[in-house]
Amino acid sequence: MWGSAGSHQIQFLDALHRDHAEVEDRIRTGKAMGLHNLPSQSWQVNTGWMLAANLATDLDAWLRLLTLHDREDLADAEPATMLPQPPAGGTPIRLYHLPARLARHARRRFLRIERTWPWATAFTTSWSRITQLPVAT
Repeated sequence: MWGSAGSHQIQFLDALHRDHAEVEDRIRTGKAMGLHNLPSQSWQVNTGWMLAANLATDLDAWLRLLTLHDREDLADAEPATMLPQPPAGGTPIRLYHLPARLARHARRRFLRIERTWPWATAFTTSWSRITQLPVAT
């Protein structure tokens, strides 16, 4: 890599640094989603835990990419600000903890969101974008 043509130029170094920073961001997200501490001394339990944490990290990345790309306040937010447990600083809970109720009526499901919740429009926009995605075949 370093011996290739153009590898000594500043643009190459900048692209390399940006790519590495993106990887570090995903590592921080993975740790916030549960990879920081493994819950057991059992290999099988920890394997399941790592699978669930990696799935949560992937879902978080895809949610941001597909539905929150135009929301400046949520597109690059740390997972700690979007999870049900706010960090010690008291950052507000945003999107992963939903004060709502799922109701059924006439074979249809309705999600009743509290009108005073400040992230209701972000969630409904995200939900409508997810439901409009084509079904994988």
